[in-house]
This record gives sequence, structure tokens and C-alpha cells, in this order.
Amino acid sequence: MDPVGLQLGNKNLWSCLVRLLTKDPEWLNAKMKFFLPNMDLDSRNETLDPEQRVILQLNKLHVQGSATWQSFIHCVCMQLEVPLDLEVLLLSTFGSDDGFTSQLGAEEKSQPESQLHHGLKRPHQSCGSSPRRKQCRTQLELAKKYLQLLRTSAQQRYRSRIPGSGQPHAFHQVYVPPILRRATASLDTPEGAMMGDLKVEDGTDVSISDLFNTRVNKGPRVTVLLGKAGMGKTTLAHRLCQKWAEGHLDCFQALFLFEFRQLNLITRFLTLSQLLFDLYLSPESDHDAVFQYLEKNADQVLLIFDGLDEALQPRGPDSPGPVLTLFSRLCHGTLLPGCRVMATSRPGKLPACLPAEAAMVHMLGFDGPRVEEYVNHFFSAQPSREGALVELQTNGRLRSLCAVPALCQVACLCLHHLLPDHAPGQSVALLPTMTQLYVQMVRALSPPGRLPTTSLLDLGEVALRGLETGKVIFYAEDIAPPLIAFGATHSLLTSFCVRTGPGHQETGYAFTHLSLQEFLAALHLMASPKVNKDTLTQYVTLHSRWVQRTKARLGLSDHLPTFLAGLASCTCRPFLSHLAQGSEDCVGAKQAAVVQVLKKLATRKLTGPKVVQLCHCVDETQEPELASLTAQSLPYQLPFHNFQLTCTDLATLTNILEHREAPIHLDFDGCPLEPHCPEALVGCRQIENLSFKSRKCGDAFAEALSRSLPTMGRLQMLGLAGSKITARGISHLVKALPLCPQLEEVSFRDNQLSDQVVLNIVEVLPHLPRLRKLDLSSNSICVSTLLCLARVAVTCPTVKMLQAREADLIFLLSPPTETTAELQRSPDLQESDSQRKGAQSRSLTLRLQKCQLQVHDAEALIALLQEGPQLEEVDLSGNQLEDEGCRLMAEAASQLRIARKLDLSDNGLSVTGVHCVLRAVSACWTLAELHISLQHKTVVFMFAQGPEEQEGPQERAAFLDSLMLQMPSELPLSSRRMRLTHCGLQAKHLEQLCEALGGSCHLGHLHLDFSGNALGDEGAARLAQLLPGLGALQSLNLSENGLSLDAVLGLARCFSTLQWLFHLDISFESQHILLRGDKTGRDIWATGSLPDFPAGAEFLGFRQRCIPRSLCLSECPLEPPSLTRLCATLKDCPGPLELQLSCVFLSDQSLETLLDCLPQLPQLSLLQLSQTGLSPKSPFLLANTLSLCPRVKKVDLRSLHHATLHFRSNEEQEGVCCGFTGCSLSQEHVESLCWLLSKCKDLSQVDLSANLLGDSGLRCLLECLPKVPISGSLDLSHNSVSQESALYLVETLPSCPRVREASVNLGSEQSFRIHFSREDQAGKTLRLSECSFRPEHVSRLATGLSQSLQLTELTLTQCCLGQKQLAILLSLMGRPAGLFNLRVQEPWADRAGVLSLLEVCAQASGSVTEISISETQQQLCVQLEFPRQEENPEAVALRLAHCDLGTHHSLLVGQLIETCARLQQLSLSQVNLCEDDDASSLLLQSLLLSLSELKTFRLTSSCVSTEGLAHLASGLGHCHHLEELDLSNNQFDEEGTKALMRALEGKWMLKRLDLSHLLLSSSTLALLTHGLSHMTCLQSLSLSHNRIGDAGVQHLATVLPGLPELRKIDLSVNSISPAGGVQLAESLVLCRRLEELMLGCNALGDPTALGLAQELPQHLRVLHLPFSHLGPGGALSLAQALDGSPSLEEISLAENNLAGGVLRFCKELPLLRQIDLVSCKIDNQTAKLLTSSFTSCPALEVILLSWNLLGDEAAAELAQVLPQMGRLKRVDLEKNQITALGAWLLAEGLAQGSSIQVIRLWNNPIPCDVAQRLKSQEPRLDFAFFDNQPQAPWGT
Repeated sequence: MDPVGLQLGNKNLWSCLVRLLTKDPEWLNAKMKFFLPNMDLDSRNETLDPEQRVILQLNKLHVQGSATWQSFIHCVCMQLEVPLDLEVLLLSTFGSDDGFTSQLGAEEKSQPESQLHHGLKRPHQSCGSSPRRKQCRTQLELAKKYLQLLRTSAQQRYRSRIPGSGQPHAFHQVYVPPILRRATASLDTPEGAMMGDLKVEDGTDVSISDLFNTRVNKGPRVTVLLGKAGMGKTTLAHRLCQKWAEGHLDCFQALFLFEFRQLNLITRFLTLSQLLFDLYLSPESDHDAVFQYLEKNADQVLLIFDGLDEALQPRGPDSPGPVLTLFSRLCHGTLLPGCRVMATSRPGKLPACLPAEAAMVHMLGFDGPRVEEYVNHFFSAQPSREGALVELQTNGRLRSLCAVPALCQVACLCLHHLLPDHAPGQSVALLPTMTQLYVQMVRALSPPGRLPTTSLLDLGEVALRGLETGKVIFYAEDIAPPLIAFGATHSLLTSFCVRTGPGHQETGYAFTHLSLQEFLAALHLMASPKVNKDTLTQYVTLHSRWVQRTKARLGLSDHLPTFLAGLASCTCRPFLSHLAQGSEDCVGAKQAAVVQVLKKLATRKLTGPKVVQLCHCVDETQEPELASLTAQSLPYQLPFHNFQLTCTDLATLTNILEHREAPIHLDFDGCPLEPHCPEALVGCRQIENLSFKSRKCGDAFAEALSRSLPTMGRLQMLGLAGSKITARGISHLVKALPLCPQLEEVSFRDNQLSDQVVLNIVEVLPHLPRLRKLDLSSNSICVSTLLCLARVAVTCPTVKMLQAREADLIFLLSPPTETTAELQRSPDLQESDSQRKGAQSRSLTLRLQKCQLQVHDAEALIALLQEGPQLEEVDLSGNQLEDEGCRLMAEAASQLRIARKLDLSDNGLSVTGVHCVLRAVSACWTLAELHISLQHKTVVFMFAQGPEEQEGPQERAAFLDSLMLQMPSELPLSSRRMRLTHCGLQAKHLEQLCEALGGSCHLGHLHLDFSGNALGDEGAARLAQLLPGLGALQSLNLSENGLSLDAVLGLARCFSTLQWLFHLDISFESQHILLRGDKTGRDIWATGSLPDFPAGAEFLGFRQRCIPRSLCLSECPLEPPSLTRLCATLKDCPGPLELQLSCVFLSDQSLETLLDCLPQLPQLSLLQLSQTGLSPKSPFLLANTLSLCPRVKKVDLRSLHHATLHFRSNEEQEGVCCGFTGCSLSQEHVESLCWLLSKCKDLSQVDLSANLLGDSGLRCLLECLPKVPISGSLDLSHNSVSQESALYLVETLPSCPRVREASVNLGSEQSFRIHFSREDQAGKTLRLSECSFRPEHVSRLATGLSQSLQLTELTLTQCCLGQKQLAILLSLMGRPAGLFNLRVQEPWADRAGVLSLLEVCAQASGSVTEISISETQQQLCVQLEFPRQEENPEAVALRLAHCDLGTHHSLLVGQLIETCARLQQLSLSQVNLCEDDDASSLLLQSLLLSLSELKTFRLTSSCVSTEGLAHLASGLGHCHHLEELDLSNNQFDEEGTKALMRALEGKWMLKRLDLSHLLLSSSTLALLTHGLSHMTCLQSLSLSHNRIGDAGVQHLATVLPGLPELRKIDLSVNSISPAGGVQLAESLVLCRRLEELMLGCNALGDPTALGLAQELPQHLRVLHLPFSHLGPGGALSLAQALDGSPSLEEISLAENNLAGGVLRFCKELPLLRQIDLVSCKIDNQTAKLLTSSFTSCPALEVILLSWNLLGDEAAAELAQVLPQMGRLKRVDLEKNQITALGAWLLAEGLAQGSSIQVIRLWNNPIPCDVAQRLKSQEPRLDFAFFDNQPQAPWGT
């Protein structure tokens, strides 16, 4: 009996198993191959009895261990027809760990102990073999045996496989080679191989045999096979091994195949011999001999390494692992030199060990024919073959999926399963996505009608665990035996032998493909109850393929998010629910979670690779809403750079774009694309721009693209750059382009196109009616072809520019405006229309730069261009025209009608050629500028448009001409610039040059530039003689011509010989010499910059002003002889003259010489010494000039480096200003300086700030002050003074009767200023700030104030005076008689409270007549009257009897009543009367009851309680002499307000009442109107911001006529409607003495305006109606009513609509000071009449016209009247439409003489640079956001 059966104790069961397997030996062989991949079936066993052979095989399985045996038993039960009772026994007995534990019997021991790799047995070897016998075996015999062993092993490995469950026989037999393309570029080893850096040939496919053809016979021969997952890299590697085993690759004697996924398990270092013999196949004997043979014949050895991308680098990229080190040495030839090495890898960063010369081959999957071939093989001899082909041909989505060979195999398996049971067309509907392909595959591999849910989920869990840990190889302990059996049964797992060393081998398992592992992991995540949706969403991520550039190893879960997205499809829900055993809600929640994550990802900004992966995920979901969101969220510009894209990727992108409405731009740069990729874009109408840039694009790609282009209806831009397209590919595209009439841009850059191909392309230009740009750059062409292209540019009516420069070649076109109907007509009709329209007006720009053009080419070009259209620009720079060619072009310039520019730079022009060019252009009327620089090789002609070309600017010019007065006929209106710089010109060339230039002078004012030449002194002198013959130049530049100082100074004589010369600017050291005329302007419209006008032109009717001439001499040694010579030269210069000098240092002798010469220059108006060092004696020399030269009106010396002297004209009689700031003046200089200043009789202002006077110097100066006749001001700021100087100033005031005002600030401001009057001043003002007085200073200050009897006002700001010191000051200060005002501002005032401040006032020695307290402003103001008049004690006692003295403040009240008996004004602003329990209000009540003379009471912006208001009302009720009451800006409650209103009764003497911002109620208004009815003396009533509404107006309307003295009423912001406004207007008409009317921010409307206009008060001074909803009619009626008003001073109609209305005043408004028309929609037309009205307002000071629609015409009108308005100070033109011209016009108006301080121009369309230049020329123009109104300059 069989020993195994005996040990099992179940003979019958064993026998049954043997009999069962004997019936199906092929199945048992297949399982032996799966479970024992390292063993052979042993052909010698075929002679055994079948039953014995089965027993032998079972014993082999049993010895592998319990896991293998259990997995085998599970397979038996799953796949074979096993009776139920036998299946139960097998699983219960053999299917568990405790059911099979016995040892092997005797038969097992008889089996061979050692077996060869792959099951090959070694022949019996005798242990006693002698060394002699071993040596008899030759190396050749051993090698042949080993090689045969290798081949036999491979043959057995690839023996025919048995298909799995549900698989057709062809499942493992079909093989169709994918598309292979060889790269043309070598590998960049330092950086690794990037997919974007490889250049793939586009042409004939590479066959398998071609993979090993090489030109290199020595050294390493390496091939790298690159392909994305599923392309068949591993299959191809095994196919090569199989072909070699079958004898097809006879060029190789040995072939070794290694997989990196197994080699990664090796951690120890290996030799090559160990790699080949220990890990692959070991020789029978003598390893060394075999290895030596392989080394000798290395060129016939092929080593294949599969999965190079999986190579691990545990020590980092600079320290590769052991196997990778061997691989590197093999590649570089240091091991087995001459052998062939092939590696497969996914795209990404490859190891740096690959040699640079490695051949790169790309696997691009299947194209259409290959898919069809694969299907034919798969379904060979089956009736469903034709049906499968039809299904694929009719479904584009499935066909695009089949481009991946792995998916093609899955699709065929699914079709094989589906076709028999479904009608045509229904099968493919079940396979719309890759995920559903795998779902159908699982169903196809499963038993019919039964889906093994648990096994699938468990196997998915294993797959997921492997992905998370980076594991693709599993062992028996990693997978449960039932799962191994399940995977083997359904072809989900493969097995192989894993050997990590000699004697170390183990069976490993892996999923049949990595994508299958990812799919099963996704199934587990979606259907397993162990996974919640939060965990699931963590796997829905997008992996950028750009990460592969830096990652040493690629990730294993690239497709996992895609499968998760596919399983989130509604179509997959039944399948998942079945797997989840009915948990449909849980599955739905997970699907929704996945979709939600994708929605979030769709709205993010993603890189190109992530966009592609997102599109795959979204397409898999089959959710239209998600697809639409994704499509709409894609950016307008969608770039794809440097990563591989397949046809499937583009097809998926196209599917998503079908859900997009907006156009999109696709840019493929450096992306390897398959030749048939463009076919995936067929019909994609969303693409607007399409660009490809890749050397991998060739003719096949172009042909496929040509088929797709006509189907893209919105395509506007096509780019195909950097490709290898030849004439054949271009021909396809040229035929396709006319079918795309909507194209606007086409680019064929860098395609190495030939001349004829380029000419063929441009022939298509007339057939593309909307084309705007054609780019043919980087395609080498010859000169003749370039001229042909120029002819095309001239003749084609839509071409507006041809630009050719070295590699650049670009056509720019300007297509006519056409309708869609026109586009759909025939190309011939379109062409004729375009030519007809183009002939009407076309301007061509021709740029042929660095094109090697010569003279004969220039002649041909001239002939061509003469027949063409108007030329905007011709650029022929960088060619070889030389003198003759440049002359020909210059002569032809006037005939070629060039509008802007002709550039002949870098064409070999010589000095002789310069004269020829000048003569040639002398008669060219349109020449505006000629710049020639031989040193810089520059020759540029600039032209001005003639009148016939100026269509747009003509209207502007007409407007400008209308503003100009008639100019003298001899003055030309144009100017031209001739710049002959750095041409080596000498004095001998000047006559010839001037002769050539003479023809240009009569054409316009000439700007000449001779800078950078070699004229020298001789040339300067000769040129001065020749200049009068050139006419009136605009400027002459003689810089950098080597002139000496004598020659430079001699140029000053030109002021008297050249009438056009106004400015001479000289910088001697830098040799900058510029002679200029007067700058004015006319052509700003065309240029947009600040223009230059002809000298002498009167602009805008302004009176001719006397323009000064100026000489600016800098960087020059100014010695006395030179200065004397200069002044003598200037003596005959016409005036006025401004002299500006600058040098490093000017000696005292030189300064004296200069000042002595001043009387000889009566025309001198300004002398300026800028950035010039002066000695400490210079202030005294300049001060002495004031008496020696009576014409000096101002001397200003700053920091001994800047001195300015202004001179008065004969008619000017102003005072003299003198300033010596920062000149280090000290006490020792004061007396001498004052003595010099005292000799000046009309000294107005003196500025001695920023010196070193100190307290002693200032005391000395104050002592000398009475001797100095200053009538204006004295500035002593920043002189390091202390409190002593401030006190001494107080003590000195009595001795300075002409002092009007003095102010001292000893804080950071450090100011000390004294203002004088011409006569003795009665009242003086003194301001002391931050003086930090100490207690001992108070008595001295009081003494000084008591002695300064003329001092009437003192302000002490933050002088460190506390309450005690202030009380002492008030008590000590006494005067014989008069009033004295004291204002104190200290930080403690806001905390002291009213009581404390009144207590201070009670200490005053004089009678207090006014008190003003503001807590937030920290201010106390007191007016004292001296002497203090003591009252009769009986009268005091009587007044005290009326006061409530029942408080502890009775003593203070008594003091206040005594001190404030004559108080006439009490002002409380921003005070808090609530914080002391109403004690303040009680005190004020008591005080008010005793104030019989109080006339003014103010309580504003304060906090008072209701009880406090009652106290105040009680006190105010007894103040019967009140004339002013101000309670504005308070927030009283209604009860308190009523109490105050009741207090108004009986106030018949009240003249001013301010109740604004009180929010009066209706009941309060009734009390108010009742009180108003008795105020017959009331002159001013303010009720603004109270929202009284029409009801309040009704109350007021009944009272106002009874106020005969009313002069001012303010009812702004009171919610008054038109009805209320009409009623108010009727009552206001009766107020005959009304002077100020303010009704703004009420919805009054035109009816109110019409009512007011009927009879306005004749004394009206102010009318404010802003934002009153007035229209043009109402505003015009008011204007007519106000016209000629003799009293009107201010009018505001801001924020009303005056559009279309003409606001003007025909009669004079003599007193009008301000007019406010902000935001009134005033345009140019309205502004014309309005501006003319301004001349009728001689007193106008402020004009506010901001936020309107004013343009340059309005600015011009305003500029005309500015000089006529002598009192105008401010014009606000913010936020209008004034351009640079308008601003310049305003600047010109200011320059004519105006008192305006600022013109605001913020937020007008004026460029920043222009605004800065205008600001520098005219500082009163303000372009800033903030109002930086300039202060009046010092000395004015």
C-alpha cells in the first residue's frame, strides 16, 4: 500500500483523489507549473503508469508544505467536477493545517534529493571521479552543455499553457508586437533620462530583430525599452526569451532574463558569476570554465533586465544597490565587455548608471491595424470574430482603450464572454470605461452565475496591503491557501520561483498585472465593510508624473484613483452591492464621497499631468455633471510640458472637453506623442489654440493632424514647432488649411523646411481670410526665396508685416472684417474681396534684418516696393548694402512712401557715405529724424506722416489749430532731427556737411546732434561761423568733441549772433554741450509726449511773454580770469538772462569777481551757484551785495553749497529777501551780519535757520534786531536754542515795537519765527510750544507778560505747565488796562474735568470775560480784562442769594462769581458733565444764574445727563441777554431736549441759534417753533442733520416769515421732499435779508429750484444745493436768477445732473469766490460756455469741477482764461478725461502768469512719466491722490 495513504489513515480518500486526477492529466500539469514553477514535469515519467505519475506529482506537491498542499486541494474542489461527498472529505481532511501532518514514506525518500533550476535533473556523478577525468572535459564541451541546458530550460518554461476558467485557448497564445520607435537622442547620464528630453523618430516601426542591430562592435551595447504600464514590456521580454529558445535569435548563444522585482530582494553584493549561476541556472560543473567561455563570447550573450524603474536604491542615488551596481558595470562594459544588455522601464527618471550612448526604444502600444490583428488572432476560428471586429469599429471609446495592449487583451476576453449572450451593439455598451472592462473580466473569469464575493474582497485586501507597502511579490505565508487557489483558478495570480542565493529558493506569487492588483485593491476599498468613506477618500489623489523626474522608484498605485473613480459610476453600483452583500446604502455613500473629492479636485489649479489623471478619473465616473464641472474649471490656457501622453490620454481629454462651452488653448511642449494621437482630437470644437512642439512629430503625425483639423470648428491658432516634418507631411497640412477658414494664427517654427516647402506654405495665405500671423521661423531659406516672400507680402492684400531676422520669419496679417456668410463663400471670391478692400488702405512693415542682402538685392527690393502699398516701416539692418546700397535706399525713401521708419543700420556705411545719404534725403519732406552713428553702426530714418496719411490724428490737429492764433508765415510747423553722432567728424568735414544739411533747413526747424565726434576748438569756431546759414535751429548738440575751456566760453557769443538760441547747457568735464531754442509744442496729439513748438509762436492766444535766455555752466574750474571773460562775453547778450554755475569749490576771490561784475549785466535776472562749495566768508560777501547792487531782490545761500540771487526788473518794487541757512553762523558772526543787513533799506525777509547761534547768539541777534529794518519775517529755526531764548523773546518784545507775531517750538519741529509789520503794531501774538517750562520759569514768564503791554494773545502748547503752575501764572500776571487772551493746551486738560478748569480760571488776577473748554482737544482758553473791577459787596451778596449754595462747591462758586462777573462767553466743547454726579452741571447752573452779561453759550459734542440738562436749562432760563446759543452735535434724550427748548422762551435778543445734529422730534419741533416765534432778532438758524422732513418744514414755514433779521439758514440733510421744498421756497421768498441758504442733501428736485429762482433774496451771498436731485432745468433756472447778483460769493450745485444743460453767467458776479460743480456730468460742450463765464467773476478763488466728463477741449478753454483770473488760487479737475495734452495746455496757461496755487489732476488718463515731467516743469500741477497743495515759495 502507498505509505502516504497509510499515514493518512484514509486509503479510499487517497485513491479517489488519484483516480480523479488521472482523468485530467493536463489540468494537473498546469497546476504543477503554477505551484512548482521551479520543477520540470520530467519527460522520463511519461513512461510510467498514469496513476503512478499522478502519485509522483502529488508527492512533489505535498513536500512543499501545508500551505501549498491546501491551496492545491482548494483548486481541485473549485475547478474539477468533484462529487459533493468527496469534496467535503477532501476539504475536511486535506484542506486544514491539522489534517495533513505525517511524514513522507519510503517512496518519497527514493526521490532524487537535488533538482536543477526549472526542474532539470543533473546526471549521476561519481564521488570518486579523478582529477584527470575532470580535466578531460574541455571548456567547449562544458559550455555547449550549459548553453543547451539554458535553451532547454527556456523551452520548458514557455511550454503551452492551459487556459484558466472561462478563458479561450488563445488567451495565452496571442502575441502582436506593439509599435516600437527608436529615439534619436542619446541619454543624458548626469541628469538621467527624462521622457521630455528624448527625440523619437516618426516613421517605420522598429521590429524585434532591429532592437539588436547596432553600429557599435565594441564596448557596451545597451538598449532601454520604455513604455507605460500595460504596453507589454514584460511580455516582449519573455517573447524574446521564447523566440531565442525556439532558435530564432541565432545571433545569441546565451540569453538571461532577470526581473528587478525579484532582484530587489537581494541585499548582499554579488559577482556576475553568482548572478548568472546562483540566481538563474547553474552549470553541471566547472563554473569558472563556463564563465570564461561566456566572457570570450560576450558579443553573443544577451542579458534582459525587466522593470528597471522598480530598481531600488536603498543607499540613495549616489550609492546604488548590489544588483544595480552589477547592472551598471554590465552597461559600461567593465563586466562581460561586448555583451548586449536590454532593460525595460516605465517612463520616468532612470538610473544614472545608464551610459550616454544607450539606445532608447519607445513602446507606443497598438494602432488600429494592430488592434484588428490582435482581435483576429484572439478569435481565430471562432464565429464571434466578425462580431468582435464590428463592435470595436463602431465604438471609439473602446477602440481608444484598446490602444493599450493589456486593455486590448482584457477587452477581447470580455467580448468573448459577452458576445454569445448579447445582441450586436449591446456587448460593447457594457465596456465604456477601463474600470468596467475589469469588472466584466472578473465576471468572465468567474463561474457562470456565481460571483465569489468573499474571495474577491479578501484578495483585494491582499492587493491593497501590497500597494501600501510597495510589495508586488507575495509568498505562501502572505496569502491564505484558499485565496491562492482562487487566484490560480481564475488566472488572477501567477507563480514563479524566487531564488536569492544558492540553495535559497521559494515560490512567489504576483498578480497577473500591476493594474489588476490596483483594481482588486479598489474593489476592496469600495465594497469592503472594513473600509469607511473617510479612509476611502484618502486614496483619491492625483499623482503628478513630473515627480518621476526626481523619484528613484515609481509608485505602485498610479491607476488606483482611476479605478476608484470608475467604481463610483452608477453602472457599477449593482456589482459593488453584490460584493458588499447587499449594503447598497454604504456603497452609494462611498461612491458619492469619491465623486465629491473629484469635484473638489476639479476646481483646483492643477499641473498638466494631474489634469490628465483627473480627466481619466472623471471620464471613468460617467457623471455628466462632474464632467461639465471639470471641463468648465479647466484654465483657458492648458499647458502639457515634458511628459508622455498616449492616444488614450488625448481621447479622454476630448471626452471631457465635450462638456465645455468656453474655448480652450492646448499646448503640448516636449511631450512624446504617438503618430496617430491627433486622431483623438477629431471633432473637438472647444479647441481654440492647438500647439505641438516635439521632435517626435513627423510626417505620419502631420498626416493624422491634417485629418483632424477640419473638424475643429473653433480652432484659431495652430502651432507645429520643432518637428521633423518633411515636404510630404507639409503637403497634407497645406491641403487641410484652406478647410479651416477660421484660423487666425499658424506656426511652423523650427521644422527644417526647405525653400520650396516654405513657398508652398505661403501660397495658402489668400485662402485663410482670418489669418493674422504665419510663423515660419528657424527654417533656413536663401536670399532669393526671401525676396519671393517679400513679393508675396507686397502683393497679398492682407499682409501688414514681414519680419525676417536670422532664424526668424514671420508674416503678420490684418484681415478685413467679414461676416460668417462671407467666410462660407468660395476662396476665390474671398480673395477678390480681400484684394479690393486691401487696396483701399493698407500699410506694410518690412523687416529683413541680417539676411545678407547686397546692392543688387536693394535694387530689386526698391523696384518691388515702389509698386506696393504704403510702407509703415522698412528695416534692412544687418545686411551688406554698403555706401551704394544705403544711398539708393535713401534716394528712394521719398518715393517709397514710408510712414515711420527706415533702418539701414549695420550695413557698412562710411564717412563718405554719410554725405551721400544727407544729400539724398535733403529733398524728403516727410523725414523727421535721421540718426547716423558709424561707431555704433546705426543708420535710422524716421518719417512724419503727411496730411494724406493722418486720418485719425487729423481731427485732433484741427482742434489744436482752432486754438492757435495765426502764426507768421515764415515759421514752418514741422521740425526734424539730424543726429550724426560718433562718426569721427572733424573740422574739415563741416562745410560739406552744412552744405548737405542746407537743403533740410528749409523743410522745418532742425535739431542737430554732432556729439561724439572730433571737431575740437577749430571745429567749434568754424561751426559758429556756419550756423547762421543753417537758419533757425531748434537745438545743437556738440557734446564729446574735445573742446577746451576757451572754446566753451566762446560759445556764449552765440547768444548775440543766433536769434533762436535761448539755452546753452555746458558740463565741461563730461563734455556735455547743448544749444537749445525755446521749448514750446504743437504735435503732442501725434506723439503723446511733451512737444516742442517753434520759437516765437504765440500759443492759445496768450500774450507774448519775455522768455529768458539761460547759460548753465557746470563741472568747470571757475577762476577769476575765466569769470571775467565770461561776463564780458555775456555783456552783449539780449535779456533777460539766467546764469547757472556749478563747480567743486568757488574761492572768495572768484566770488568777489563774480559779484563785482553784476552791475555790468543789467539783463541778468537770475544767478545760481548750485552744488558749489563756498567759504564761510561767502554769506557776508552776498549780504554786502544787497547794498552794492540795488537790483538784487533775493539772496538765498544754503549749506554753503547752493546760492541763488534773483534780480528785479526796473518796474518791480518789492522788498528784499535774504536767506543764509545751514551756513554754520554763530554768535561771533551776528553783529557783522546785522551791520551789513542794516544797510539794506527794504529788507523784507531774513532766514537764518539751521545755523549754530545757540542761546547766546540769539540773544545777541535780538539785541541788534531794532537796528535791522525787517518788514516781513525773521526765521531762526533749528539753531539749538532752549527755554532761555523763549523767555528772552518775551522780555524783548517791549523793545521791538514792529514785531507783529512770534512763534517758538522747542520740540522736534525746532521752529523760531518772528513776523514784523512796517509800522508799530498795537496787538502782538506770541505762540510758545513744547518749551518744557519748569516751576521757576513761571514767575519770570508772568513778569515778562506783564511788561509786554502790547502783547494781546498768548498760546502755550504742551509747555509742561500743570494746573498749579497755570493758576500761579494767571494770578501773577497783571496789567494796567486792556484785554489779554490766553490759550493753554496741555495733556492733563482732558482728565482734569470742567470743575478743575473753572477753578483755575477763578485764580485770574483780571476779570474773566470769556472761557472756552475742550477736553478732547486738551485746551483751555481764557480772556482777561484789566484792571479787575471790584463789585459792591451788597451786589455780590444779592447775586449769591439767587444761587443754590447747598453744596461743598459754595466757596468755588463764590470765587467764580467774583472773577467771572463780566463773563460774556462760555464755550464747552467735547466735555463730560456726567462723571462727577452732575456736580459740574450744578455748578454751571449756579454760575449761569449769576451771569447777567453772558451773551454766548456753547455746549457742543458733549455728554450730559437728563438731570444735568435740567440744571443747565434752569440756568439758561435766567440768561436773558443771550445772543448766541450753540447746542449742536449732541445726543440728548427727548426729555432733556424739551427742557432746553423751553429755556428758549423769552430769548428775544438771540441772534444765532445752532441746533444741528440733535435729531429733533415732532414735539420738540413744536416747542422750537414756538420759541422761534419770539426771536425777532435772530440772524442765523442751523438745523442741519435733524431729519425734520416735510412735517418739520411745515412748522418752520409758518415761523420764518416772522424773522425779519434772518440772514442765514441751514437745513441740509433733513429728508425734505419736493413738496416740502416748494413750501419752504415760498416762505424763504419772504426772508428779504437772507444771505446764506444751505439746503443740500435733500430730495428737493427741480420744483424747489424753480420756486427759489422766482425771487431770490437780493442780498444772497451763499447758495448750497449739493445732491439735491436737480436736473438741468432747475440748475439753469437758478443760474439765470443768480446771474449778475452783486452779493453772491459762493455757489454749490455739486452732485446734481447738469448733463445737456448749458450753465453760464452773462452778467458780472463781482464777489463770487467759489463755485462747486463736482460730479455734475459736465462735458466739453457744457464747459465751453461755463469757462467763458469765469471771466465775469473777477474775485473767483476756487473752481471745483472734479468727477465730471471734461476732456482736453475743456482744459484748453480753461487754459485760455487762467491768465485773466488774478485771484484764482485752486482748480480741482480730478477724475475727468483730460489727457497729457490737456495737462500741458493747463501748464502753459499757468506759465503765462497766474496766482493759482494748485490745479488738481488726479485720476485723469495721463501716463505717469508724462505726469512726472509736467510736475517737474510746473509744480502747481498736482497728480497725487492726496491733496499736496504746495506752499507759497519763500520770499513771495
